[in-house]
Amino acid sequence: MKERLFIVACYDIADERRLQKIAKLMEDYGFRVLYSVFECLLSRRDFAEMKGRVEKIIDPHADSVIYYLLCEHCRQKIEHLGRTPFYLEEEKVVVV
Repeated sequence: MKERLFIVACYDIADERRLQKIAKLMEDYGFRVLYSVFECLLSRRDFAEMKGRVEKIIDPHADSVIYYLLCEHCRQKIEHLGRTPFYLEEEKVVVV
C-alpha cells in the first residue's frame, strides 16, 4: 500500500484571479474545510505535483501558501467544532 501524506494546505492570495485558480486547483487534491484551508490525503507524487502547479500560479512576493504535513498520530488528535465537513460525513458508518 502506498504511503499517504496528510497535508493541511492554507493560503492567502492577494489577487482575486489567482485566488480563484488556487481554490479550484486545491479542489483537485483535497477537501475544503475552511475558506482558504484544505485537507489532503496524497501520495508523495501527488503532493509534488500539487506544489508544482501552485508555484506556477502564485506571485511569491504577494501570496503565501503553507503546507502542514501531519503524522497519523497528530491527525487523530484533530479537534473539530461546528458544522461537520462534507468528507467526514461520508466516512460515518451506520450499524443497524
